[in-house]
Amino acid sequence: MPTRTPSTARKTAFALTVLAGSLALLTTACTGQSSSGASDDASANTTINFWHAWSAPNEVKAVDALIAGFEKAHPNIHVKVVSNMTDDKINQALRSGGDQAPDVISSFTTNNVGKFCSSGALVDLNPFFKKSGVDPQTTFPKAMNEYTQFEGDRCSVPLLGDAYGLYYNKTAFKAAGITSPPKTWSEFETDAKKLTITQGDGYKQLGFMPDYHGWETTTEHYLGQFSPTYFDSKGKSQVAKDPAFEKAFTLQKQLVDQLGGYQKLERFRATLGDEWGPKHPFQTGQVAMQLDGEWRLGMALDAKPTFDIGVAPLPVPDDQAAQYGKGYITGTIAGIAATSKKQNAAWEFVKYISTDTDAVVNFSNAIHNVPSTLAALKSPKLTYDPRFKTFLDIAANPDSTTAPASVNGGVYLTTVQQLGYDYESGKATDLKAGLKQAAAQIDTDIAQAK
Repeated sequence: MPTRTPSTARKTAFALTVLAGSLALLTTACTGQSSSGASDDASANTTINFWHAWSAPNEVKAVDALIAGFEKAHPNIHVKVVSNMTDDKINQALRSGGDQAPDVISSFTTNNVGKFCSSGALVDLNPFFKKSGVDPQTTFPKAMNEYTQFEGDRCSVPLLGDAYGLYYNKTAFKAAGITSPPKTWSEFETDAKKLTITQGDGYKQLGFMPDYHGWETTTEHYLGQFSPTYFDSKGKSQVAKDPAFEKAFTLQKQLVDQLGGYQKLERFRATLGDEWGPKHPFQTGQVAMQLDGEWRLGMALDAKPTFDIGVAPLPVPDDQAAQYGKGYITGTIAGIAATSKKQNAAWEFVKYISTDTDAVVNFSNAIHNVPSTLAALKSPKLTYDPRFKTFLDIAANPDSTTAPASVNGGVYLTTVQQLGYDYESGKATDLKAGLKQAAAQIDTDIAQAK
């Protein structure tokens, strides 16, 4: 069953800002390498250091099995592993270099790809791909191919992914007379209201928790269904110009108001269980629909709910009904340290873990995240609950979206999220003005980061 531990959760706005700040140090600490200047002999007997963030016993076991498969295929290259590494610790090691520093790193934070690339902390892998005859555009799903590069610098590769969809309580649907999951936003609103059962000043059952402080209901996850353009070709924010942003904020606020209003929803949310425990409100039946990633299925089933769980893509805006089936994509990345003196050997490892179909499939089966190559997504060797296929289809869908890389990491997403908090709560009432202010702040922050 797909599972996900708290250590791999998407970072909070505060964490994004801290990580972006720590990565900024790399700009002056690393000289970087923009092309393959590696001179080591990958056929010689050598040892490379691999630092990764996985920490749960089943995850560490899966990584060890992945490495064992590589070492069997490349008996001359040995991999020394350091696990449970945060981005901060990885950044420190990338700055210092040395024999004990990582040659290959893996990070859960795709929002920092732009900083990894622009600072030169990780090498551009384009020359390595070209030398190996591997085409990233035909190897990786579109969204994953996009979030692993910045301004033409492909300094990372996808290493399994996360796809976001809609979980729904089939038992509650039947009781409300709903025969199928909603496909458009208007259907979503109607179903959310039908599924909501009030009780006193609160709810016996809430159709959907729409506010941005909820579980995975961040602005970037919502916006994925609206296919927004965050930046123009010159890197300027389009938050105030692309109508997708205004539409997304407006519809979310409309849903908040229809389900009782921000204050009432927040009071109810304060009584609910946390995201990673067995008392998650979807798992307990207190919330009938949930925006979440592929890992939720396993966690929900482990909680032994009293209802049947359904999984579907998240609804799309009514005017994009033809694109139903898409979703927001993110995931884990891997890259080669610019300070590594064993980049050719490191590339053999990176190429194996990110493009070898069986390796990716076996890792996906063990970690229960979405495979990160098009071939692996179609592999008959994948083992999963039939409901998990929804996330495989979302990952392979060319209309699925992701948040683009930025020179200062996820700071721009924090700015958009803050506007969301202010608008849904009523602190900000002029949405157009708020979007213009957010766009100006994003452009200022990026200019200062360069």
